[in-house]
Amino acid sequence: MRLPSGGRHDRSALQAALADRILLARRMREAGLGEAVDLEIHENQSVFVSTAQRGVVRVHRGFAYAPDRVLKAIVTFVRPGASRTAVSDAENRLLAFPVHEFVPPRKVRPRVRRSRPTDRADITRLRKLHHQLNQLHFAGGLQPVPIRISHRMETKLGEITLGFPEVEVAEITVSRKHLDGDGWEEVRHTLLHEMVHQWQAESGMPVDHGEEFRQKARELGISPAAARDVEASGQAGLL
Repeated sequence: MRLPSGGRHDRSALQAALADRILLARRMREAGLGEAVDLEIHENQSVFVSTAQRGVVRVHRGFAYAPDRVLKAIVTFVRPGASRTAVSDAENRLLAFPVHEFVPPRKVRPRVRRSRPTDRADITRLRKLHHQLNQLHFAGGLQPVPIRISHRMETKLGEITLGFPEVEVAEITVSRKHLDGDGWEEVRHTLLHEMVHQWQAESGMPVDHGEEFRQKARELGISPAAARDVEASGQAGLL
């Protein structure tokens, strides 16, 4: 980890972050996460808990301050073989914990990433779909946003990125694997999921999978869950 410039304040912030990571790693093991499981601690502002390739479990640093019951819920959420009911209950519990109150999102501008020429036709179609869904479900009230296709997403279907200094939507990303493997009806579901997050951001609400998100998702006829399995590709992820 490279120490940023800026003097004593930056050094203290780095030391605090390292202390949080050590604490969270120890507490996650105590909560039941096996020693053989690789744990990655991050500060992503929208995806709090996820599983990556090779069984790596990714957990937001803010959970270092969570009660034991929340950490046990995380273990249940990522444990293979848990029942759907147990996973759903665990998901609701972990998403209810306000990680950003303890570790605020980093104030950085997202990188501008160019799309591949071969993605242009699908990006155009995604933009048109965004416009159609905006008119149909949000009375045209959402702003047009950049849409990107990721060739690196393996376990996520899509995600939303927020900008700084204003809490605005910088871009929506959809997985190329999802586009190629699951069909446009599933992609429509994913895009609409991200547009509910866009609606949260533009309405001044926290961008999360809390009660406002779940209520709006039900109104639009999409799954209110933060994680969704797509049988055709086997992908799943917190969006």
